[in-house]
Order: sequence, then structure tokens, then C-alpha cells
Amino acid sequence: MANVVVVGAQWGDEGKGKLVDWLSERADVIVRFQGGHNAGHTLVIDGTVFKLSLLPSGIVRPGKLSVIGNGVVLDPWALLAEIERLQGQGVAVSPENLLIAENTPLILPLHGELDRAREAQNSVAKIGTTGRGIGPAYEDKVGRRVIRVADLADAATLDQRIARLLTHHNALRAGLGLSPVDVAALKGALMAVAPRILPFARPVWRVLNAERRAGRRILFEGAQGALLDVDFGTYPFVTSSNTMAGMAAAGSGLGPTAVDFVLGIVKAYTTRVGEGPFPTELDDADGQRLGERGREFGTVTGRKRRCGWFDAVLVRQTCAQSGVSGIALTKLDVLDGFETLKICTGYELDGETLDYLPTAANLQARVRPVYETLPGWQGSTAGARSWADLPAEAIKYVRRVEELIRCPVALLSTSPERDDTILVTDPYAD
Repeated sequence: MANVVVVGAQWGDEGKGKLVDWLSERADVIVRFQGGHNAGHTLVIDGTVFKLSLLPSGIVRPGKLSVIGNGVVLDPWALLAEIERLQGQGVAVSPENLLIAENTPLILPLHGELDRAREAQNSVAKIGTTGRGIGPAYEDKVGRRVIRVADLADAATLDQRIARLLTHHNALRAGLGLSPVDVAALKGALMAVAPRILPFARPVWRVLNAERRAGRRILFEGAQGALLDVDFGTYPFVTSSNTMAGMAAAGSGLGPTAVDFVLGIVKAYTTRVGEGPFPTELDDADGQRLGERGREFGTVTGRKRRCGWFDAVLVRQTCAQSGVSGIALTKLDVLDGFETLKICTGYELDGETLDYLPTAANLQARVRPVYETLPGWQGSTAGARSWADLPAEAIKYVRRVEELIRCPVALLSTSPERDDTILVTDPYAD
């Protein structure tokens, strides 16, 4: 049976939540494999809005197994608050339908404090983090001092982990003018939360391999977007994890041969939250119109998103890096009513035309978009569920996007409602 990886192919906020929900109804297991509670997915099901940050989108679907993989950094208190909020909306969450990898790193209060203190004192160039401790937790993971879910089960091990962790963090805190961490308070908080987290803990790699052998369909749900990848994104204005499709294997313990289809989620225009280069950004009435019509505010932070024309150069690049099989093009309806539309087909840099975004930060900041202008359409695409429902110029726009990014459209989303979707290629086709 087909196993599908879903990744955002821009700077995030592409509408992954709706598409993952649409796909999760047909999957058996849904896996989060990277990121933390800095990412947000909004699902609209039968008029009810669900806002998720840590929990896989499949959690709102009865009979599905949701998994938080080891590639995620987990704030246990944020997770419990999210579970309680969903339970208040009538969603059942228990160890029967939610598993957490035993080797998942934990985000602690000290991580958020460090994150915010650094951002406040960074007068050279702010990264634009959410301040939730994601980056510092990943730093501790690669520094081999992080506390993991399994450590909560043994007080003696926890003492050793805390001691190693605070040797590093108290030195950092002193340099930032923060007081040392209260060891007893930290351990007490962890011991208090342990009985509520440990029932969900499992060797997830083993569970997933068994599910695959049994022929279950597995859906891997990425967070953020490919252009925020710590290696391939617009560094240093990136997240602290790998957001490409390849991370699905490392972040879950299920090998890369398990993946049958990579679906890249792509918005019909471009948005970005936070700092960093954005070649097609619009500071005019068109940019304002895109933001208002697209309701471009972050699910988690509420921050206003920067808006611009579709950048085919960047999407072609991220599709190649993630091995995207097909894209899901979202928010086409936001473009309804524009007389003309623009697509970035290349960049101009010092008199030279580039067909990719250079790696060096100074060059990224200096590139200028080369645009192709297309006619807009006056009809509505909102709620369309077949090609026949689309204006001719909208179809031409979609086909031109396919040509420029060298990747076919597998699905087309025309509203936040899950059923307002045109299926071109079924990712779950055997």
C-alpha cells in the first residue's frame, strides 16, 4: 500500500493541514517527523475548526493511529494543553490512538527562556523565532545533553541528564544575565509531568515497521516549509530542523524505501513569516490584497505574513530537493479577480540571470525577480471540485506553474473546506 510524505514547498503556511486531513482519512497511521509547537495546522471539518501544533492531523479522525516521531522536539506541557483543548472539542486522545517515540527530545522551560533572551539581545539580525525553545532544544540534542521522553521513567537517569544539561545552560544564562536554573524545581516539574506523558511512549520505529509489514497506509506529516530547512533554506533565517521529505525516514525510524509518494504543498502565491530574504515580496496594494483575501496570519503566533507573487524558481528548487512526486496547489481562489498575475521565472543578479536561489546570504538579499505576466480571471474558483468549474485563465495559470516548476499538480485546493479539492493524481494509488 502507498505511503505518502507531505511537505511544504515554500516558507510554510501553504495549507498542509487541510490536505493532510484530506489524506489522513484514507491513511491508517499519521506521523509527525520534525519540528515542534512552533508549527500550526488549522483544520476545518464540518464547520468545526481545530488548531493543532504538535498533534498529527489524523488525531481528529476516529480509528487512526497518530505518532509523534523522534525527529520532533516535544514540549510536554504544550502537548498536554493541546490534548485537553481537543478533548474539550470532543476529540478522543489516549495511548490507543497517540504514540510518542521514546527517544523524542523534550523542550523545557529553560529552552524557551534562552530562545527569547537571545532574540531580545540580537541587535545585528533577528532570526524571527517564535520564542518557544525549538532551536535551543535541537542544539541540546546534537550536543548530546538533551532530556528525552524515556529519561522520565527513571529518577537517577534524570538526575544525570539534568546535571549535564545545566552545566551548559547555566553558563549561557550567566552570559545573558539570567539567573541559574532551580534544579529541584525543574526535576519536580518533570517528575510531575512524567506519569501523564509516559503512557504514550513507545519504540515508534518498531511500531511503524510492524504497521508497514501489515500493509497499513502511513502518512508522514511535515511541519513548516522547505525554505526553512536548516541546510537548504534561507539560512540563518530558518528553523532548526530538516524540513525536506528525506527527514521523514530519520525522524521516524522507518527507512526511506518505505516512501512511495512525496506530495509538496504549494500556495498559488508566496508568503513568509518573520525575517529573511523574500525576492517576490509585495509592499503595494496587490500584496495587501493577497494578505487580506488569504487571511494571512500565523496559526500559532498570529503574526501577519509577508505576501508576494508566486516564485517558480524557489518551488522548482524545493521540489527537486525533496524529490516531490506531485504538488497540491492551494489557495487558488485568493487570486480570483486580479486583472493580471505575475510569476517569478528567474532572478537578476549583477546583470546575470539565475535559475536558482544562491546559497550566500548577501547574494540572496540582492537578487531581483524576473517576472512573466499572465492574464487573471474574473470568474470564481472558490469551491471548485472539477476542472470544468474553473475559468479558462485559471487553468492556464495552473498549467504554467506545472511547466515552470517541472512537477505536475496532483491536487488542487480551492477553499479551506476539505472537500473543495480537485484530485488529478491519487497519491494513494497502488
